[in-house]
Amino acid sequence: MQKIKSLMTRQGLRSPQESVNDLSPIESFRIPTKEELRELHEEPTDPQAQQEIINSIEEVYFSNDSFDIVKYELERLPPVLSLQELEEYRDKLKQQQAAVSKKVADLILEKQPAYVEELERVTSLQTGLQLAAVICTNGRRHLNIAKEGFTQTSLGLLANQRKRQLLIGLLKSLRTIKTLQRTDVRLSEMLEEEDYPGAIQLCLECQKAASTFKHYSCISELNSKLQDTLEQIEEQLDVALSKICKNFDINHYTKVQQAYRLLGKTQTAMDQLHMHFTQAIHNTVFQVVLGYVELCAGNTDTKFQKLQYKDLCTHITSDSYIPCLADLCKALWEVMLSYYLTMQWHENHDQDEAAVGSSDGNNVIGTEENSFDRNYVKKKLEHGLSRIWQDVQLKVKTYLLGTDLSNFKYDDFIFVLDVISRLMQVGEEFCGSKSEVLQESIRKQSVNYFKTYHRTRLEELRMFLENETWELCPVKSSFSILQLHEFKFMEQSRSPSVSPSKQPASAISATVTLFEQYCNGGNPFEIQADSKDDETEDVLASNGYESDEQEKSAYQEYDSDSDVPEELKRDYVDEQTGDAPIKSVSRETLRSRKKSDYNLSKVNAPILTNTTLNVIRLVGKYMQMMNILKPIAFDVIHFMSQLFDYYLYAVYTFFGRNDTFESTGLGLSSSRLRTTLNRIQESLIDLEVSADPSGTLTAAEERKEKVPSPHLSHLVVLTSGNSLYGLAERVVATESLVFLAEQFEFLQPHLDAVMPAAKKPFLQQFYSQTVSTASELRKPVYWIVAAKAIDYEQMLLLMANVKWDVKEIMSQHNVYVDALLKEFEEFNRRLNEVSKRVRIPLPVSNILWEHCIRLANRTLVEGYANVKKCSNEGRALMQLDFQQFLMKLEKLTDIRPIPDKEFVETYIKAYYLTENDMERWIKEHREYSTKQLTNLVNVCLGSHINKKARQKLLAAIDDIDRPKR
Repeated sequence: MQKIKSLMTRQGLRSPQESVNDLSPIESFRIPTKEELRELHEEPTDPQAQQEIINSIEEVYFSNDSFDIVKYELERLPPVLSLQELEEYRDKLKQQQAAVSKKVADLILEKQPAYVEELERVTSLQTGLQLAAVICTNGRRHLNIAKEGFTQTSLGLLANQRKRQLLIGLLKSLRTIKTLQRTDVRLSEMLEEEDYPGAIQLCLECQKAASTFKHYSCISELNSKLQDTLEQIEEQLDVALSKICKNFDINHYTKVQQAYRLLGKTQTAMDQLHMHFTQAIHNTVFQVVLGYVELCAGNTDTKFQKLQYKDLCTHITSDSYIPCLADLCKALWEVMLSYYLTMQWHENHDQDEAAVGSSDGNNVIGTEENSFDRNYVKKKLEHGLSRIWQDVQLKVKTYLLGTDLSNFKYDDFIFVLDVISRLMQVGEEFCGSKSEVLQESIRKQSVNYFKTYHRTRLEELRMFLENETWELCPVKSSFSILQLHEFKFMEQSRSPSVSPSKQPASAISATVTLFEQYCNGGNPFEIQADSKDDETEDVLASNGYESDEQEKSAYQEYDSDSDVPEELKRDYVDEQTGDAPIKSVSRETLRSRKKSDYNLSKVNAPILTNTTLNVIRLVGKYMQMMNILKPIAFDVIHFMSQLFDYYLYAVYTFFGRNDTFESTGLGLSSSRLRTTLNRIQESLIDLEVSADPSGTLTAAEERKEKVPSPHLSHLVVLTSGNSLYGLAERVVATESLVFLAEQFEFLQPHLDAVMPAAKKPFLQQFYSQTVSTASELRKPVYWIVAAKAIDYEQMLLLMANVKWDVKEIMSQHNVYVDALLKEFEEFNRRLNEVSKRVRIPLPVSNILWEHCIRLANRTLVEGYANVKKCSNEGRALMQLDFQQFLMKLEKLTDIRPIPDKEFVETYIKAYYLTENDMERWIKEHREYSTKQLTNLVNVCLGSHINKKARQKLLAAIDDIDRPKR
């Protein structure tokens, strides 16, 4: 290869001499040796042969320049060298070399013109470059002159101006950054001023500005600080939101809502608000109860703070229970009022926004978002109503059940009911709830309290009845139970749930809700100082007359009647009622009317005792409790019925029970009255003197519900004839019972209105079988007076001395008639005496006269039945006596017709009947006793009835009497 290179160099030396001269010394040429020239001439000139030689060259010789030919050939030498072979191989290699060199020389010679042309171009380029170098040198020299003269100064000015502009922008940025750095101070001031929207607006603007300068390293730290400040504002905003729960302030809440809107967290704010209301309820009740517990404990022991609310409620004392309950409800009212005002604010705000949105509908997307937020807030608030009220109910329920109220005073317990009732009214206005949780809890306490209270009241009633002297309790003629403090709630026509002792009824309270009434201040649970002013009202301040002058004049008028004829005085009953029959207006009659005026001045004054008044007051208290708490209405009405039952049973036991007179079979006690008395005795009266130690627990519980039978006070005398056997006391007792029944009748619509539908049959049965029987008790009570007031036995003795088998018709009646009339006159006189003490109503006097007349007539029949012998003239004498009795009796009384008049007349006329008629008469008139009928038949024997007929009639009488036996 070196030879080829040498050849190429040599071929280059054959170029013209001028080119050789121009070549730089860089080009180095080597002159071929003579041997190389000889070898080239000796090589074959046949191109084909030359090509074959070249093709015979091994491929390895055409590899890269790093190929070591010598090493290759030496390695190919055989182990045993042969000179001849080596020379042959050497010649072969030389031929190959010569062929390659020849080929290369030919190629060089072939490209010689192009080479020369290119060499000339290179020379020309060299000359141009030399010229350019001269031009550049001159240009640089001129530029240096210009730089020094003008350009450097001008460009310096421009650079400085640009730098100035950059520095001004930097200064502005630095001032902005400085302002941002000082923003936290202003933010703190705004937060102290509770300007939350302004603080958030400022913070958001600062964040926006900070993002503009985020390429400054100091701003990245400021941005983080602003984010922390924003979170701090949110925390303070949450605290501000929590303050709304106890004391709603419209300006404060408006700022808070605007702030949350700027943050885009309106829905989050509403979720947080409900959580705060729930927490406020819990914290409020806990702090109120804790305050009272610690106050009552009297020490600073912190153990109470660690107690659960339920356990804390059990430490409330009886004295602090009511004020604590009032404060508890007042605090809860503040929370609910705040929620109500919050809802009201959102309603007004939504209306304003809707009005604005309808007038400007450009931003449709923003309007839709606001509408969505408003709907979310509205639904959340509406749902929160029942949730908040449920929390309130549970807290109050826990408080209610934490203390046993069974030993509370009545007024205190009514106050508790009052407060809870008002709270339930708040709940109904708040969310339309019926407050089932509160109703059930207060029902449990009420039933528990009421059983204990009623048991105590029954024992008190027994004590009152046993100490009652049955004196008239003087009340005004215009007395009404509605005048009693216990019934004031009935005069105030309003909802039972409204406190009966605190709020006067008004048209406004009927239409304005409590939230509307107290939204601007005040509290419906405030304990008013004058809440018990009505307690001072005393309907017993009157002594039964309108004034002392009237009372005095009444007695003077009555005393001036001393000259009134006796017969006119006997018109007592008629004049007392104003129903006197028409008579000639004589001077005596006019004067008797003075007495009548006195009596009439007391007509309208009800007859009642202190015990009656106490029972009525108890009924009023029971109704108060029932009216406030309707779920226990049945229990209360049942207990009210027991009060009436016991009073009725006591009156009957004291004044109406007399087995001797009841056995007469006159039907004095109706079957309904007897059934009622038996029912009362079985269900209410404890007839056992001492408890049976061997008795079962059930029996003991049943006895616990019963009351011992009352005993009449020893101060009440019922055996004196002068007082008509305690007629005044009997009148007061029975008429007070009738008055009590009338009050129950008056209250029936009110009781029926609150009675559960399923229990109304009980109420109807109570009125139909018990209350309505009160007036029926008059008969057995006054029958005893009538039976003792007139000496009927003396009458029988006088009649036995009369001779009835006279032979001629008599024109003069017998003495026993005058004696009987004198007894009636004495009865009338004593009746008038009693009437000076107690007004005797017309029904009472009628019953008394009816009883006396009926007993007198039956005594006459009994006397006539004792006659052994009697003639027709004797029967006529009997009729004469009876007619005389009737004529005189009609002047003493206005009762018409005379009771049992036919009973006597029919018996007397039966003497004239024939055998057949008498048999039929006996079968039809079973009101006569067997003795009376038998005597009638025996007396008729011999006159117009023979012995055979007598036997037949006696047999008929025996047939009638047999079923009775």
